Amino acid sequence: MMLKLDLHPKRRKVMGFIGWIVLGLIAGAIAKAIKPGDQGGGWLTTLLLGIVGAVLGGWIGSAIFGVGINEFWSLSTWLLAIGGALLVLIIWGLLTRKRA
Repeated sequence: MMLKLDLHPKRRKVMGFIGWIVLGLIAGAIAKAIKPGDQGGGWLTTLLLGIVGAVLGGWIGSAIFGVGINEFWSLSTWLLAIGGALLVLIIWGLLTRKRA
């Protein structure tokens, strides 16, 4: 029987957080490419919304579909992150659109 010791538990949490940031930045860029347009803000805002959307997509996927978001390279992780980023980008566009 082999005992596996985790000597750096904080490092794993930091890497998970950094992984979510990277995933969100990429998902935000992909969402912007899928839905181009004039949503208030520039690329920086879009990328930050991508991070929020990735977290939201992960939460929705876990709550509704029971799909865990455990691996960075999982197709379900990416689809949920991009879907969440699209949702947040659409909502942001509706909130910031100029009234005619």
